[in-house]
Parts: sequence; structure tokens; C-alpha cells
Amino acid sequence: MKKTSVLNFKKALVSFATAGLLGSGILCSVSVSAQAISAAKLDALKTELMTEIDKQQKTTQEMVDMVFSFGELGFQEVETSKYLTGILEKNGFTIEKGIAGIPSAWTAKWGSGKPVIAIGSDIDCIPKASQKPGVAYHAPIIEGAPGHGEGHNSGAPLNIVAMLALKKIMQREKLSGTLVLWPGVAEEQLATKAYYVRDGYFKDVDACIFTHVGNNLATGYGAIGTSGMISVKFNFDGEAAHAAGAPWKGRSALDAVELMNVAWNMHREHMQPTQRSHYVISDGGDQPNVVPSKASVWYYFREQDYPKVMQMYKDGVKMAEAAAKMTDTKMTYEVLGSAWPGHMNQPMAEAMYENIKQVGLPKWSADDQALAIATQKELNPDLPDMQKGLPSALSPLGKGAPTGWSGGGSDDIGDISWNVPTIVLGYPSNIVGLKGHDWASAISMATPIAHKGVTAGAKAEAMTVLDLLVKPGIIKSAWTYFSDVQTKEIKYTSMLSKTDKPAIGLNKKIMDEFRPEMKKYYYNPAKYKTYLEQLGIKYPTVRTPGTAKQ
Repeated sequence: MKKTSVLNFKKALVSFATAGLLGSGILCSVSVSAQAISAAKLDALKTELMTEIDKQQKTTQEMVDMVFSFGELGFQEVETSKYLTGILEKNGFTIEKGIAGIPSAWTAKWGSGKPVIAIGSDIDCIPKASQKPGVAYHAPIIEGAPGHGEGHNSGAPLNIVAMLALKKIMQREKLSGTLVLWPGVAEEQLATKAYYVRDGYFKDVDACIFTHVGNNLATGYGAIGTSGMISVKFNFDGEAAHAAGAPWKGRSALDAVELMNVAWNMHREHMQPTQRSHYVISDGGDQPNVVPSKASVWYYFREQDYPKVMQMYKDGVKMAEAAAKMTDTKMTYEVLGSAWPGHMNQPMAEAMYENIKQVGLPKWSADDQALAIATQKELNPDLPDMQKGLPSALSPLGKGAPTGWSGGGSDDIGDISWNVPTIVLGYPSNIVGLKGHDWASAISMATPIAHKGVTAGAKAEAMTVLDLLVKPGIIKSAWTYFSDVQTKEIKYTSMLSKTDKPAIGLNKKIMDEFRPEMKKYYYNPAKYKTYLEQLGIKYPTVRTPGTAKQ
């Protein structure tokens, strides 16, 4: 998720499925067995959880650093998924690989009975975001390579540390419940979670907690300010010809792409200000002296709600069809991803926030603050208010986006949130004031800042899942809110058709190009204490006064 739209989503994160019948708007009964535990006992168990998670800080650091070093783009998270599922399998989880027809997607289950709690986080990275961690200026590990310029290397490790600590208590206390861990594959393309929902992976889930990197320890409820979105690729097929010798014999697919783009850009003047739409020409032909026989343009259409998104989609198809007629070419299109605007659950968020207050923010060192301030100065040299370092106070409980909010990034956790009560936990592993989807957002993500933030987030998550296990009233209230408030007037309808398939070939060419060189930099925890040590980086590395930007 990585842009202004991305930052809107992150602000929502840090400021703050209908089970069994997906998309029908009809609620199944939620049966959660009571597991009586006294308040004093619960407090003691939460203290134990925090102590256990603190003991696992080395494991946390290794997982965060390892996934950072893989740096895999969406649908190509092969090493990441192999590594994470290997850890879970060794710890007694049952792994199902290749879910929803996606090779790098999986579920990991442990436990039995109700409640069923789904725990998820994204795992993909950003193109051209390779960056040495702990270095407060642009310093790629490999020039042009992908990298974790969003921070998705941290969420799955957080979930694993939290659930392994909770698993020990569940076994000893004989607590009923099923833990289901899952990855957000290709989140940057909004390309998988709607398929998870469509294929029934959340039909028996009672509650879902999703973790996303942020710059504070936070959660919230209501509309979180993310846009709905559909991702569509339009393909045009013409006829090649010598561009100088016989251009009249050719039919340019690129002309069709350009005409569609002109039409859409004219259309913007007459659209609601809440829309966000953007495109890249993913195939513009082979070389100038050949009339392009094939060309493609890839669009993201974003709006506040399902009807508006689908109207944009319909308008885009209409313009593509018109461009094909004008150029005497053929046009096909394919949906590559989709996302509903997110809506988070109030009772669950309120329970989570009580635990967040108990955990509090990490204790940042002078080195942590030095890296953050140097990075902020690098990216915001003329904005002193954006050069204040890491947070010292918790954000308040978020209470939804304001009415009439304009624009915003997208996250396909929205599809899950409209099918099962869901909340997002933001945790402080990134640096405030950065632009997102960029090398700068990778600077902190394999440093003590990320490690401490993940530890804090793991505590809040483990404690909240424990609450869900032993306080059935929370889940009951969550479903009441889901039924009587969230879905009272709005019913989920997937943007996907029955024939749409995950675009599992996306990013393969890029990863095939860079992976051989990237493998040389995979983290080796058996030899090096940290990834910083392996890369030979002094923490923090900042510009000396008077040094010019590169």
C-alpha cells in the first residue's frame, strides 16, 4: 500500500464475510463457548504473555530481518512463504499451501473448537525500493531491485511471535479455540484477499485481526478512510507493419491505449472529487519502426463505495471499447485485483485499545531517534514540524474517517472486514513523515526500531486474542455491531466475477531478473547477529553536516 493515498490509509491506522454466507448479508449464529477465567487470572496470563514475548526478541529480530532480506514482490513471495510456514509447521501448525489457486498463499492452523480467530498480515514488497537498513539516505543494496519500502516484512513475524506465545498458554490452560494465520499476498496489487473470501476461507471465522506496519501502536473502528478499488488491465490487439515503409497497413494497438487514456483524462473533469484513478502503460510496443500490434494499459479505479467503483469500471470499459473501434483493433480486459473500503469493528477495537494502553510504546534509544530524525530531515528538509523523531505518546482510539472524506489508499482487508468482524492493529516500526511506497520507508525496517515495534505489537495482539478466547461477550458484541450497524444498510458484493482468477504471473519477470543477485544478500542468522551486521552497517548511519545529497 504503499503517495498521498497511501499516507491517508496509514494515518487511519496509526490514529486510531458474513460467517458462512459470504455476501448474502445474512448472519449465521455465532456460538462461542464460555471459558471462565477470573479477572485476576486473566491479568496474570497477560503479564505472562508480555514476558514471554520479551524473551523472544531475538527470534523476532531474526524473522523481521530475514523477510526483509528476501524482498519479494506480489505473487512471487516464494522464499518468504517457505520460511514462515516452515517455522509454523515446526511449532505444530497444520499448513495448507496454495490456497485460492495462489502458489505463495497459505493458511496455518492450530487448536480446535470455537472461537476461530484469523490472524493476517501482508508479505509483499515494493518495486525499486531496495535500501540498506539503518542508513538515513538513499543507499540501495542492489540498484533498481525490489525492497520492503512499505514494511510488510514485519507483520507476519509479529503474528507468529504473538500466537506462539499464546499457544503455550492455551495448551497449559486447556483453552478452546482455533488460531488461523494467513498472509496478504500481492497486497500492493490488491490481488488476493477477495479471492480468499470468494473461495470460503473465512466462512467459519468468528473474528479477524489484521496487522499493518505504522508509526504508532494503534487501532480504531468504523470506516478507516480507505477507498474501494478495482484493478483492470486493458489489452489491445492490432496489426504490425513497417512504420516507415507501409504504415497504412498497420493498426496500432498503442494508438488505442493512448486514445483511451486521453478519453479518461477528459472524463476526470466531470467526476466526483472523491475519485482516484491512475494507470501505467504496461506494454507500449516493441520498437518505433514497427507499428505496435499489441499494447496494454493497467488502471486502478478508486472511489468511496462499491457502486461508485463499479461505475468507474463500467466507464473505463466503455472508453476502451470506443478506442478499439477508432483504431480498428480488438480489445480484451482482465481484473487483476479489487478491494472494498475497510470498516473495522467497534467492540473488538475497544478491547484491543485497552491492551494497547497496557503495553505502551517502546523505549526508543538515542540511536533510534537519531536515525528517525535524520531520515525525516532527508525527506522533509524544509518542514521542521516533520522532524520530531519517533512518537512519545500513544495515538487515541481511532473512530472512523470523517463524513465526506476525499480519496485515500486501498487495502483488500476491506473485503474481509465486510464478511467477518475485523480490526487492524498498527504498530510502530516505521518513521512518520515519509511518502510511502519508496526506499525511505525501508530505512527502519530491519533495525531496532522495527524490532521494538513488532515486539510491542505482538504483545497487544496476543493479549487481545486471549480476551476473545475467554470473554465470549466480545465476539457476541462484535457480531451485533457487524449486523446492526456495519451491514444494516450496506451488503457486501464481490467485485470479482466467478471466472476471474488471481494474476499469479504478475512480477515474475522482475523477480527473475533480480533474484539471483538478491540471493547473495539473504540474511544468515547463523553467522551474523543482525542483518545490519551482515551488511556492515553502523547504526545509525546519517549524513555528516555539509554532505551533499546524492
